[in-house]
Amino acid sequence: MVERVLITDAAKQVVDQLRNKHGELMFHQSGGCCDGSSPMCFPKGELMLNETDVLLGTIYGCDFYMSKDQFEYWRHTQLTIDVVTGRGSSFSLEIPLGLRFVVKSRIFAPEELARI
Repeated sequence: MVERVLITDAAKQVVDQLRNKHGELMFHQSGGCCDGSSPMCFPKGELMLNETDVLLGTIYGCDFYMSKDQFEYWRHTQLTIDVVTGRGSSFSLEIPLGLRFVVKSRIFAPEELARI
């Protein structure tokens, strides 16, 4: 099965730290201005979801959602969630650690798109 969203080992380590402190987690990428185009991590259920959010999959036990408008731009790509050093200006849980989640992407091959 072809997955729309993956996560690196480095990002998994950060998720483990955050999960130990905050419990179950979720990710959301809104595509808004500023940091809104970065994946943000929240305690599960803290961010109110609605019909404009698309569930792309589950990464390391965390549901990953994206706004419908943003998904239209990314629908032909596989996303990999990674983490880098640097402070973002969002409300994402990793920010106080001096880290930020980022998205790396690749375009699906035609045969992969056919299986999604």
